Amino acid sequence: MGLVEPFDPDMINPASIDVTLGNIIQSEGLICGPAELRTRWIEHNLEDDEVYKLCPGQFILAHTKEFVRIPSNLEANFQLKSSRGREGLDHLLAGYIDPGFSGQITLELHNVNQRHAIILTPGMRIGQLRFGQLKEVPLRSYAVTGRYMNDKGAVPSKG
Repeated sequence: MGLVEPFDPDMINPASIDVTLGNIIQSEGLICGPAELRTRWIEHNLEDDEVYKLCPGQFILAHTKEFVRIPSNLEANFQLKSSRGREGLDHLLAGYIDPGFSGQITLELHNVNQRHAIILTPGMRIGQLRFGQLKEVPLRSYAVTGRYMNDKGAVPSKG
């Protein structure tokens, strides 16, 4: 079992490893209106050749296709690829990955463009992981304390 699975040596950069967009996207649902229509998230399970059009100002949850396993002596950070940022895509503040975490990484994505949609496709290079070695192993790793351990797909907030 490696840090990133499936592992592709072509995804290695000088100081990071690229990760790709998974197939599940959660878009905001209707909050206001009749009770029978209210839902916080609408799940879209995309085929590999399907596209998702992220409209200007829209916020979604997505995930990495890769499953990561962070050992207790490492930490990781997710950052968007610069090409995605130049397209107007923004990843919101939750990029830190704790020592001991295992799972697919949920991404909080926002289109900051005012007039142009961003086309997202499963398998596209979406970001990169940067790893850092800890001087000491934590007393309790994420494997013990984490709410999102072994998650798969785009997972909404658990609290």
